[in-house]
Amino acid sequence: MKKTNFKNKKVVIVTHEAATGPAQELRDFLVPKVKNLFFIAHPLLFFSEMEKKSSHYEKYEEGKLIKKHQAVHWPFPEYLSYFKDCLYTFFWVLASKDSYDLFIGSGNINAFVGVILRKLGKVEKVVFYCIDYVPQRFNNRLVNNFYHWVDKICAEKCDLTLNLSPRMIEGREKRWGKSFPCQTVVPHGVHFHRIKRLPFREINKEEIVFMGSLLEKQGVQLVIKALPEIRKKIQDIRLTIIGTGPYEKNLKDLVKKLKLEKLVSFTGYVESHQKLENLMAKGALGVALYNSAIDQFTYYADPGKVKVYLGAGLPVVITDVPHIAKEIEKEKCGIIVGYNKKDIAEAITGLLKDEKKLQTYRQNALSYAKRFDWDKIFKESLEKLLL
Repeated sequence: MKKTNFKNKKVVIVTHEAATGPAQELRDFLVPKVKNLFFIAHPLLFFSEMEKKSSHYEKYEEGKLIKKHQAVHWPFPEYLSYFKDCLYTFFWVLASKDSYDLFIGSGNINAFVGVILRKLGKVEKVVFYCIDYVPQRFNNRLVNNFYHWVDKICAEKCDLTLNLSPRMIEGREKRWGKSFPCQTVVPHGVHFHRIKRLPFREINKEEIVFMGSLLEKQGVQLVIKALPEIRKKIQDIRLTIIGTGPYEKNLKDLVKKLKLEKLVSFTGYVESHQKLENLMAKGALGVALYNSAIDQFTYYADPGKVKVYLGAGLPVVITDVPHIAKEIEKEKCGIIVGYNKKDIAEAITGLLKDEKKLQTYRQNALSYAKRFDWDKIFKESLEKLLL
């Protein structure tokens, strides 16, 4: 790939975080390429484990971390915490001795602060990185309307809006009855060249992998319930569950109730990318089972774990909720199933019992995932703004 020169640029990235995500990937992409990078992260209180975390920032110069700062933890209700986060971002950037070529706000409230800072001459261009769009984001009607008003302002005023999926653009246009300027789709990526994949002969061809937050809407319980049926045809079937979350105890209780302790293993939260990718690379297929009745987020988003499955060479058994599902089936690197244990059992059994088909789907998964390498995605989306 031709090297893009961002060498003299100064960039701010602001995000809300619970774990690694697109904003962190963007930071890692830009740190060695730009002159200065100012990375600001606020805790995402949507996840209870983040309630005791506080806002922080990192400053990089010529690729090196030169300063870290952790703010004092102030316990605020979720709605008020967003206002506090905006103040932190505003004053931290304003207090910096630098002016910045580019401000990237991950999420509308962060991009909104960038629009204000551009008015004050502190930043030149603003990017709205939309990774979270859903018609009913908040239960409170006034708060939800405010969320969409901020989204609208950012889509109108920012120099560029990066949307994770085309459905975000469609949803915004439907709500306001008009199109918006400078909209583009930047899908979730994968570190394709970083993953250490195993040769087909060395993978466990009877291992199912789930990776992600353990929530009821993720459908892991359906895979567990399908295991007795799958076991009738694949005696040594195994399920590896990577991650943690509020539904973990329910899943463990279900495994115990069905007497499947020897078939199911829970790894807990895996912080190391390398360890996570190594665990996944041993498996035969991944599962991504979203419940359309309760999961609007995934309908509009582009779930990152699907790309990681594919990048590790795992075909995906997936429900028809994210926009990418039909493309995955068309490319023959996954199978769309209904949100029920019967469909899931049939799809998994059919793929794992047919070694030739499994190998073909594995090769297709790798070919498809290669298109979504993070470096390629970010280079193409940012070079026009930074050069």
